[in-house]
Amino acid sequence: MSNLLERLNSEVILADGAMGTMLHSRGVSFDKCFDELNLTNPAAVADVHREYIEAGAQLVLTNTFGANRFKLGKHGLEKKVTEINKAGVELAKRTVAASFKDVLVAGDIGPLGVRIAPFGRVQPEAAREAFAEQINALCEAGADLIVIETMTDLHEIREAIKAEKENCTLPVVASVTFTRDDRTVLGDDPMKVARTLHEAGADIIGVNCSGGPAQLLRILKQMRHAVPDGKFWVKPNAGWPEQVGGRIMYPADPDYFGDYALSFREAGACIVGGCCGTTPQHIAAMRKALDTAPEINPMHITMLPAEEIIETAQEQPTQFAQKLAAGKFTISVEMDPPRGLSTHKLLAGASLLTEAGADVINVADSPMARMRMSAWAVCDVVQRKVNVETTLHFPTRGRNLLRVQGDLLAAHALGIRNVFVVMGDPTAIGDYPEATDNYDLVPSGLIKLIKQGFNAGVDHSGTSIGQPTNFFVGAALNLCPPDADHEIKNLHRKVKAGTDFFITQPIYQAKDGEGFLAKNELKHGALNKPVLVGVLPLVSLKHANFLNHEVPGISIPDEIIARMEKAGDHAAEEGVKIAVELIEQIKPWAQGVYIMPQFSRFDLIADIIDKVKEPERAA
Repeated sequence: MSNLLERLNSEVILADGAMGTMLHSRGVSFDKCFDELNLTNPAAVADVHREYIEAGAQLVLTNTFGANRFKLGKHGLEKKVTEINKAGVELAKRTVAASFKDVLVAGDIGPLGVRIAPFGRVQPEAAREAFAEQINALCEAGADLIVIETMTDLHEIREAIKAEKENCTLPVVASVTFTRDDRTVLGDDPMKVARTLHEAGADIIGVNCSGGPAQLLRILKQMRHAVPDGKFWVKPNAGWPEQVGGRIMYPADPDYFGDYALSFREAGACIVGGCCGTTPQHIAAMRKALDTAPEINPMHITMLPAEEIIETAQEQPTQFAQKLAAGKFTISVEMDPPRGLSTHKLLAGASLLTEAGADVINVADSPMARMRMSAWAVCDVVQRKVNVETTLHFPTRGRNLLRVQGDLLAAHALGIRNVFVVMGDPTAIGDYPEATDNYDLVPSGLIKLIKQGFNAGVDHSGTSIGQPTNFFVGAALNLCPPDADHEIKNLHRKVKAGTDFFITQPIYQAKDGEGFLAKNELKHGALNKPVLVGVLPLVSLKHANFLNHEVPGISIPDEIIARMEKAGDHAAEEGVKIAVELIEQIKPWAQGVYIMPQFSRFDLIADIIDKVKEPERAA
């Protein structure tokens, strides 16, 4: 043990890449037991070891990741735990000996594949016994160290470390995997994980699998900040896996890994390598980078300041937020949730709009106070099945403080990050006029709660919610208000609360928006927030007259009414032309549009998007 740990004080060791990826590329199905290949096809396993050694790996993991009694039991192999693990070590050692190179053999141990109490039925003692069975076999066969990897549950990895310490004197690596939000599946952050593994007795603290190198570099920095004197192991996936043509593909290429090998070393990693999706080519690129760059003594690496650690841990802004920040003209389209259970038409419409070029889908919440499917569920379904970001309409009306905050947590858990805060329609106008209509917060109050509370990691009472949320928050704006001074006052209350962007009610004359913003600028200076202007395409003369005479806040100029009347049976096409003209006129002073389809005419909205995007596509 002391020899390896002393070696890591002055050297960065390069480990191998993915065993499973390589075996699968040789035709082994994912539903087969890879560990059994140590007995049934040892040549295939040995070939993988050999390729990684030839690529420059100084440490190879045995093909025993799932060789515990629980996982092997699913293949009827629970009685072969010792045989399979010993064969895995012997295979690796024979391959190393044949290479005439100084390569370490690490006995590889993965999760048991069952939940440990208190989150599962397997008691800690039973888990520790299963780990001990595998560890004893690996040690007896002559492994140089033990690697416990790809763990998600701190309860389980503590039992594994304890089993190793009770049954073996080899150094132990304890490595955890993280989700996209830099948390484990059970919600533990990198600093807590590092401290827990250190206190449990891990000789080397690890992070593996998860996402690509960029995420693991971020996590490594946080772990090292928590345990400054620790030794660290990093083996990232080749990016987040994607399904292309029925195949699982990983986007990170070898050269990218080569660059990150140096970044990991500079951040304090002692052992680096690759996990899922990585190949000998990735390891060769890392070998080349490490060999050609100047040496760095891991013990002399400078610690990052605390504020940089905190910054790197933050979630990336939404694509919608990034487009607005980059000054791109953004198209958002509103969709109403279905009245019943079926989401087929909704998804078909969302797919059409996304293919046409919509940047984000806005999901209304019980518009006109009519009973519809939860907007939360619709956002989740659209994001998962159409692969487009959504903006959740979040009314304050009808929600007390408890429900507001619970709903915010629910939205974040579903992956919803863009929210549009509105008062909401009064129940008196809807399907259930007798329903209660109380609320504890006005929109500016809810915006403040989100931006200054939840996004800072605390609830309304100041109690920690565990980690900050990352909501991008919009608010409503009326560009044609009956009382401009009152609207400007509300506007600045929302800006002060932390609003990120504004969505306006529909207008039909660009000069209305320009006039309001100019008046605001005279009083308070230019509005330094993106404005998405509401565009409600007309589909018929009857529709235009209804909006003009019966919907408060909408005023349609006589010349547009005349154009709709003249168009006759082609009124819908004329409505598209009017909308496109309006959008072109507002482009100089607005950063996007918020289009509201009428009567589910998503085809008309797709035509509008096509015409608006045409110059951009031509360029």
